[in-house]
Amino acid sequence: MKTARSLLLALALVSLSAAVAAAQASRPSVSASEVNGTYKMSFAGKYRKMSNDLKILAIGGGKLRIAFDLIYPYTDRAGEISANLGEIEGEAMIKGDTAVFASSEFGPCTITIKFVRPGLVKVTQDGSDADCGFGHNVTAGGTYRKVSAAKPKF
Repeated sequence: MKTARSLLLALALVSLSAAVAAAQASRPSVSASEVNGTYKMSFAGKYRKMSNDLKILAIGGGKLRIAFDLIYPYTDRAGEISANLGEIEGEAMIKGDTAVFASSEFGPCTITIKFVRPGLVKVTQDGSDADCGFGHNVTAGGTYRKVSAAKPKF
């Protein structure tokens, strides 16, 4: 009985691992129409009217033009809502469904944009807020949803 239970548990773990791997699998490529546009990562609660914004434009040759307009909202000692800011703009190299932007202007900063599915990107940041030239606690990381397919203006 104990062996059967262990076998079932092992099979369940293998199935779960396969499902996670399939969900994270890379696609061979994404189209310019899927990539181009403006994306937002909205905050929750009392900061729900604020968002991090990302503009992306495919420029050919495996390159994207990107621009992040970022905030870190907080409530100051007087009880007023305030925010630290950050922005970064440049070219990212795209391969398959993943684009990478790297900068060493302030320190080692790498921002990876994964096109999860049409209208949804997941962004990760390697490097601190200071390394990327952002204000205190500002980060590009998070899940962004496309809010406009129009060609963004930089």
